[in-house]
Amino acid sequence: MWVEGIALPKQVVEAQVVSNGEIGNQVKELVLYAPEIASQAMPGQFLHIRVANATYHPLLRRPLSISGIDAVAGTVSTIYRIVGSGTACLAMLGKDDVVDCMGPLGTGFTLQGERPLLVGGGMGLAPLVCLAGALCPRSMEILMGGRTEEEMFWTQMFKDMCRNLHITTDDGSLGSRGVTLDLLPQLLQTGKFDMIYTCGPHVMMNGVGKLAKQYNIPCQVSLEEYMACGIGGCLSCTCAATDGTRKKVCTDGPVFWAEEVVSC
Repeated sequence: MWVEGIALPKQVVEAQVVSNGEIGNQVKELVLYAPEIASQAMPGQFLHIRVANATYHPLLRRPLSISGIDAVAGTVSTIYRIVGSGTACLAMLGKDDVVDCMGPLGTGFTLQGERPLLVGGGMGLAPLVCLAGALCPRSMEILMGGRTEEEMFWTQMFKDMCRNLHITTDDGSLGSRGVTLDLLPQLLQTGKFDMIYTCGPHVMMNGVGKLAKQYNIPCQVSLEEYMACGIGGCLSCTCAATDGTRKKVCTDGPVFWAEEVVSC
């Protein structure tokens, strides 16, 4: 089990592939049997997976946000888009294959509030799936955005946990035409939310953080950055903090309070 707000020791394990099925266009969900990780993981943390097998290409591990945790079954899940050589290697994995997996890594979400709002865009919705599961049965709502209806395969995942879904698409093919920031002020004006969580494009998260401050609602953001080691040694994933310092996304984050990294 995971303990909120406490970073438990990471594990490096040989994780067995339970499934690796396609859930969208060039998007797959990888389910790994890794009970050592599943027993400790918390929403917002990530896995660092070695994608190369017999060779050293690609050399670096790939950081992938945790989208599901089942401590009883001993499994952790991640949702990824096939965009390069690393994720192409992941896409080739089949049932019972074994991968070198490090985790759980990073700082997860703080679970608070009785009426949270989750705001996600694109692949940034992946860690919010795990978060939504942990927040149940609280009265939460989800605001999600994507480019087209085809990209919004996420809706079925969230429908199982939340009835109040607010959807935007760039082309208007599903939900409201536009982006999440177009709809967010209208939702916040209702005054019914006491916590906001967000993950997605940086411009979206910056906007969410600023609106959260305007409406005096606590907000956490989950950053995504390129990283090499994943454990704070290489400094490749640092980001600017509002206090003038630099934060390591892999260890200080990936989850931050908005006021730490969003200039309002």
